[in-house]
Amino acid sequence: MQARSSTQQYLTGILSRLYRAFDAVATWVTQLSWWKFLLFACLTLTAAGILQEELFNGPAQEEIARAERDAGRRSEASILIDESGIRFNPRTRARGGAAEPAEPAEPVPPADPDAPEAPHPPLPPKPPAIGGSGINIHPGDDSVHIELPPQIGEELSNAIEAAVEDAAEQKVSRYHKQASTWFMNFVLLLLLALFGTKALVGGKKRADAEAQVANAAAEREAMQRQLSETKMQMMQAQVEPHFLFNTLASVEHLIRVDPPRASAMQRSLIQYLRAVLPQMRDNAVLTGLGREVDMVSAYLALLKMRMEERLTVDLQIPDGLRSAAFPPMMLQSMVENAIKHGLECKPEGGTLRIVAEVADSKLRVTVTDDGVGFGVVPSDGTGLGLQTIRDRLKLLHGDSARLHIGANSPSGVIATIEVPYQLSKQA
Repeated sequence: MQARSSTQQYLTGILSRLYRAFDAVATWVTQLSWWKFLLFACLTLTAAGILQEELFNGPAQEEIARAERDAGRRSEASILIDESGIRFNPRTRARGGAAEPAEPAEPVPPADPDAPEAPHPPLPPKPPAIGGSGINIHPGDDSVHIELPPQIGEELSNAIEAAVEDAAEQKVSRYHKQASTWFMNFVLLLLLALFGTKALVGGKKRADAEAQVANAAAEREAMQRQLSETKMQMMQAQVEPHFLFNTLASVEHLIRVDPPRASAMQRSLIQYLRAVLPQMRDNAVLTGLGREVDMVSAYLALLKMRMEERLTVDLQIPDGLRSAAFPPMMLQSMVENAIKHGLECKPEGGTLRIVAEVADSKLRVTVTDDGVGFGVVPSDGTGLGLQTIRDRLKLLHGDSARLHIGANSPSGVIATIEVPYQLSKQA
């Protein structure tokens, strides 16, 4: 039982390795373009032709030499062995060169009719026949001994050796021709199999490769999206304390100069935080523009209690754009910068204008103030607000979004945010 299990495991391992090898070859072939595959086929046929010439066509010189030897043996003795027996043809030319000329016959005198008839000369003895007394059979060992003249025996021996040598050479030549044919057929079948694999399996392999690339791209995009959301949440967590600290600083200032107003502002702040904190803690990377405008309006209402007539607010937000998508807490940061660095440090105050519009398929939100402008009052902050806005825009929309800061006329600053126009999923 264990032997059978081990045999099955061995066969399974072999089949698994064969499948992996076929899959690797199929993958490699399908990755080649058709012109590269044709170039590979031409190079393979060329290399196969060179190998065939070196490995199997070497005996061609031997065949030429054998043909020359056969031509030289045509006038010598030859032997043929077939089903009818052994046929031996002795050589036709003398060993010493050309045959000697025959002597002229002596003239025969005319016969005399009256003379008595001369007796016939005795016939010479016949040479012993090969099939007769020249063959000795030994019944004991079933051997046959044929007696031949010395010259015939030598020629017969040489002819037998030449015949055996020719037969061996012909057999080797046939083997080489067969091996050469098999080699070229194997190369052609291999190229045909690769062609079929590329034509039949190529579509499936390409589809699998494209699916793998798409899955990998989707995974990378999901990871990048998750990383971007994490970074934006961290940046938003930095913005929230920034906003709260500025508001509490305003309350602290009013406590010193006007305690009753500070108390009223504190109550308004508490109501504001109860309404806004759930929205500030939302993990959404995009929210509605109307939601952000409502938060800014509540914040400006708090500042209006402190600045009174020194602060004028102008909101130009069309109702149709309140559902547009906009990054959370970004408008809040722009308003804070305009109040802190432009209007609050100006004795007579000024006007804060917020305008939203759509231009070239982009939502453009502009915050304008007519405060003191750039660099008049040194800043005691860290500059975190504007840099955070730029980083968040880069993570969210890449190069399709931007923050532009410019000077207003006659004084103040114009801050503009442009993002791709799209509807928000949140109210």
